[in-house]
Amino acid sequence: MADEHTLSTGLGKVRLGHAGPMVSKLALGAMTFGAETSEQEAFNQLDLFVESGGNFIDTADNYSAGLSEAIIGKWGKSRGGLDNVLVATKGRFSPPSGSFGASRRSLIRSVDASLRRLQLDVIDVYYIHGWDKDTDVMETLVALGDLVTAGKIHYTAWSNLTGWQLQRVITTAKENGLPVPVAMQSQYSLLERDIELELLPCCLEEGIGMTPWSPLGGGWLTGKYQKDLLPIGETRLGENPNRGVEAYHLRNRERTYRVLEALNEIAIQHQRSVADIALAWLAQRPGVCSILLGARTAEQLKANLAAAQIQLPDKHIQALSEASDPGLPAYPYGFQESWSEMDVWRRLAMKVK
Repeated sequence: MADEHTLSTGLGKVRLGHAGPMVSKLALGAMTFGAETSEQEAFNQLDLFVESGGNFIDTADNYSAGLSEAIIGKWGKSRGGLDNVLVATKGRFSPPSGSFGASRRSLIRSVDASLRRLQLDVIDVYYIHGWDKDTDVMETLVALGDLVTAGKIHYTAWSNLTGWQLQRVITTAKENGLPVPVAMQSQYSLLERDIELELLPCCLEEGIGMTPWSPLGGGWLTGKYQKDLLPIGETRLGENPNRGVEAYHLRNRERTYRVLEALNEIAIQHQRSVADIALAWLAQRPGVCSILLGARTAEQLKANLAAAQIQLPDKHIQALSEASDPGLPAYPYGFQESWSEMDVWRRLAMKVK
């Protein structure tokens, strides 16, 4: 959420969850490093990000089979260390040379491998990248506790969970004196709001910071894709129209273009890009701490960082929320008359202020 400190000279800082570190409100996501983004271009992005006031870099051990972490480690060494930067990485889907899953054996091997690639002694925020149905959550939490005690991790977090899974993690951790997560990383944007049903309310109740990924819907919220016209060229969907959750056939829908129309109208009033407005809307959602920006080039990153300067008025937040409203399932949400979108978010917003 934007504040008076979010100026053109910096990105502003906010505490990550109930007890996490102070992080910039925009984070640099490094998923493209070593794949779509070359090492030199990654260095350019990293330099630009920290020069703009950013201090939170997010990667994972499976991004480019570990190469993303290695690039960040090499960049850090070239700067004489990463003392002024917080690094988050993830384990669960390790590269081929690592271990797979959230078991004790897997996590210890994965953390040690990540530390070597990142050229660090300790990881600032360590995410479990997804639920592991084959490992009891108690085993995962004990392993994380031991890694914290060993000084290899500062803070723990989780990613890609459902509401009940996150609550089970929290309850198990609290009952056994094990690390309670400070953050949750999930897909969240104007085009993907399903976490508002259960997961985000759980985060707000428990003081867990939300760090959204894919805030621009895989490029859809930049306005570069057109209705019923299959994309081509050097874009994510131009190279692979069936790519992941943002696949063209999944998002070439009336709701998508309704959201883009509302974004365009507001963008014109603010004299900003539709991407800027989409990011500003997300930054002002209750519970959102640090938004992951993923870019191929430094120029793309520079454009996205400009969104930190925007504070949308309530009427524009409401207009975008209404245009993107996916509606509630008839039961049990529709059955509870108090669960209108505006009532829920007004109540939640009051809690986090």
